[in-house]
Amino acid sequence: MVSNKKALQMIDVISEMFPDAECELKHDNPFQLTIAVLLSAQTTDNSVNKVTAKLFQKYHTAEDFLQVPQEELENDIRTIGLYRNKAKNIQKLCRSLLDKFNGEIPRTHQELESLAGVGRKTANVVMSVAFDEPSLAVDTHVERVSKRLGICRWKDNVRQVEEKLCKVVPRERWNRTHHQLIFFGRYHCLARAPKCDVCPLFDDCREGQKRYKAKLREAK
Repeated sequence: MVSNKKALQMIDVISEMFPDAECELKHDNPFQLTIAVLLSAQTTDNSVNKVTAKLFQKYHTAEDFLQVPQEELENDIRTIGLYRNKAKNIQKLCRSLLDKFNGEIPRTHQELESLAGVGRKTANVVMSVAFDEPSLAVDTHVERVSKRLGICRWKDNVRQVEEKLCKVVPRERWNRTHHQLIFFGRYHCLARAPKCDVCPLFDDCREGQKRYKAKLREAK
């Protein structure tokens, strides 16, 4: 792994590349954001936004989501992966909100993670985006980028990646860095076709160097 100093230098470069990175899930309040993040598991934000454009016109509150059969909600989100399980979790989440939190999204990690379909990543996103509480959510993009750059070890789990990043990045930058790492992974360091040939971090990227050496061997 690279040193903490080197890791922060690389994150600084990413920050310069995507200074205006922000949450791309469309929402108007913490409740909508929580539903959108739940829907985004193993699905692109763009796909979620297409669904929620109509979904949030039909359902405004937790009560609204509980007024219809699960099958109807499944049909509303059918174009999204795992839609049956997600519909079930949405209704369970809404029931918990009404029973335990007066219909409002709670503002602590522990309470958020008590909701159906809400894991640590989702809780971190809600804390960061909805409530502006310093949190550094690790999704597939953040994990991939952190491991490719050597900020974390390949065998590290998501929680270990989060802990490492939180040690490297100043707390006041956690929220912003989360989005910048996502943008870097989503639009530059792509899973299957990373833009290594135009990457300012190429010289320090162990994955980029590995790919470059592999191409040289193939050319011989």
